[in-house]
Amino acid sequence: HDGKPFTSRDVKFTWELVTNPKFGAFTKVGFDAVASMETPDESTVRVRLKEPFAPFLTAWGDAWIVPAHLLESVPDPNTAEFNTRSPIGTGPFKFGSRVAGDHVLLVANPDYHGGPPYLERVIFKYIPDLTVLYTQFKTGAIDVTGLQGISAEFYAEAKGLPGVTLHLHHSPSVEYIYFNYGKPWFKERPVRQALYHATDKRAIIEQVYYGVPKPVEGYLPSTSWAYNADLPKHEYNPEKAKQILDEAGWRPGPDGVRAKGGVRLGFTNSTTSGNKLREQAQALLQQNWRAVGVDMQISNMPAAVIWGEFYVKSKFDSLMVGIQASVGDDPDCLNRIHSKYIAAETGSGRNVSQYKNPQVDRLLEDGVREVDRARRRAIYLKVQEVLRADLAYLPIFSYVRIEGVKEGLLNYKPNSNVLHNTWNMYEWGWKA
Repeated sequence: HDGKPFTSRDVKFTWELVTNPKFGAFTKVGFDAVASMETPDESTVRVRLKEPFAPFLTAWGDAWIVPAHLLESVPDPNTAEFNTRSPIGTGPFKFGSRVAGDHVLLVANPDYHGGPPYLERVIFKYIPDLTVLYTQFKTGAIDVTGLQGISAEFYAEAKGLPGVTLHLHHSPSVEYIYFNYGKPWFKERPVRQALYHATDKRAIIEQVYYGVPKPVEGYLPSTSWAYNADLPKHEYNPEKAKQILDEAGWRPGPDGVRAKGGVRLGFTNSTTSGNKLREQAQALLQQNWRAVGVDMQISNMPAAVIWGEFYVKSKFDSLMVGIQASVGDDPDCLNRIHSKYIAAETGSGRNVSQYKNPQVDRLLEDGVREVDRARRRAIYLKVQEVLRADLAYLPIFSYVRIEGVKEGLLNYKPNSNVLHNTWNMYEWGWKA
């Protein structure tokens, strides 16, 4: 993007940077599997792995190659302006400008190796309020609804809008209640079991989300080749939840909230403020859990706040969050669930719940070492089984995304393996 050639030196520099303990990479998965790297010439990279690592290419695709000539002399790459003000890559669009809290402008890269894109520029607008997002789409102020899509509450109306096309497709993202295992009460499986039994998932899906998403019991959507369809189905049973908590020693106090050993069973739940459907789901959960003696308080924040250090460094109690635990169509979820990828402890990784389970760690390690797909599938079926039994997190539903596209935009292709359907944006163009 800055006219300098992309070479093998950049690849090796990126590997060295990501695996540097002092660098806070959001993922090291796949990079830490490399034993050595040679660059005999500018266009060749020879990689030797420590052991077989099946999702190697997928894992490296979860990060980006960074330019050595811009970062190798920077005193602290963690704080370099490159990260926020002047990113340089090799893709079909170049960074143009950014107005914080408003938009990011990308411009076509005429020197892209695949040929210049059809669109001359693309503006990504920051619209955290989903009602505002839908209104702007309805009035033609935006052309594509993007990552958030159209909120389910507007689906019936949106189907009748003139001059637009709606796409309904399975997303790799699952909606969860994420626990912070740094909090003592969440370490008790009976507490997690009780909360799940006390959760009215059907009401959340049908009443709040208008029946659009699908119930799920694991971290993979039903479209995955490793999806486990035989996991136990959720049972909404508040009385059973009370019984479990009673047997675990959590007794109701004078205000009805349970406590044990002087510890009150109360915590906050956080998500993005302005997401009205999530806020409604939170209110329903608050009622569900209060009915069994659990005090959940809602503490929401703007996206720029909640998904920053508050999330990455595990400063929350619990979250309502949509997560794609795997990368692409590969079921590996090391970065989200393995205990060595806890950023609050190691400075890198996305296991923000701080979940630790030696059996899951071993299974995930076996899963990436195995290269036969059938044997890998058996391993990940077991991973899902163990996670469901342990209730590492509470799975609510698998997203079915409603995406709106203005009529005339060509080559928009929803892809169930990615969160952002901009994966082929270089092919987009307007009908003449």
